[in-house]
Amino acid sequence: MIGRLKGILLEKTPPGLVVDVHGVGYELDASMTTHYALPVAGETVELFTHMVVREDAQLLYGFATLSERRLFRLLLSVNGVGAKVALSILSGMTPDEFLTCVATGDSHRLTKVPGIGKKTAERLVFDLKDKVEAASESAGAGHGATASPSAGSARAQAEDALMALGYKQAEAGKLLERTATAEQSVEEMIRGALRSISR
Repeated sequence: MIGRLKGILLEKTPPGLVVDVHGVGYELDASMTTHYALPVAGETVELFTHMVVREDAQLLYGFATLSERRLFRLLLSVNGVGAKVALSILSGMTPDEFLTCVATGDSHRLTKVPGIGKKTAERLVFDLKDKVEAASESAGAGHGATASPSAGSARAQAEDALMALGYKQAEAGKLLERTATAEQSVEEMIRGALRSISR
């Protein structure tokens, strides 16, 4: 599998782009968010990638940031959501904005993204919110029924929730160390960590 590419940007015709890596031209599709971050043709570019292998094609998708690729992969885990819809979402809002919609149950905001109907928006909120909540609940159960609420347990729940979204434990820990405070709720810690990535 191809996880990252670094080479010369040859073409960018949204949603497609071509990157020359040592004489081999890789064709990729990317969101408009990534396209806005690209340099002019002829300059060096480095992209995180996701590869999809099908019977009739091998498709490569490029992302300017790890957080964007993580969200793309998370979106693909939802039944009925394909790469085209995922790229549309990533083109219409930042990862932080999308995850805030999920956390607050704001499916209406998602319907403003081209290609996202009411049913798809509701499915996204339902499926992804359940994943985050399940991670938080399991973290809370792991601290024992007699444990009282504390900054430590809240941070552990936030860390587990970030891991459910695709972050490694070390990455989640570092994000929370930089952004979380003892006074914050689990949800505030998660939002703060995600907001710091999307900047």
